[in-house]
Amino acid sequence: MNNQLLKILVCPKSGGKLEYNENNNELVCKESNLAYPIVDGIPIMLIDKARNISKED
Repeated sequence: MNNQLLKILVCPKSGGKLEYNENNNELVCKESNLAYPIVDGIPIMLIDKARNISKED
């Protein structure tokens, strides 16, 4: 994941910071408890395409 891109992207639901999860290849927002998939190197920043995550993830 490009670090410059990661610095400017925010969660579309909460506006919170995103963290890259290399194991699942997704961007995680701990504020909204959503994980956005990255498909072919492109972050899919749609709330309806994100998966809900638990606080432990």
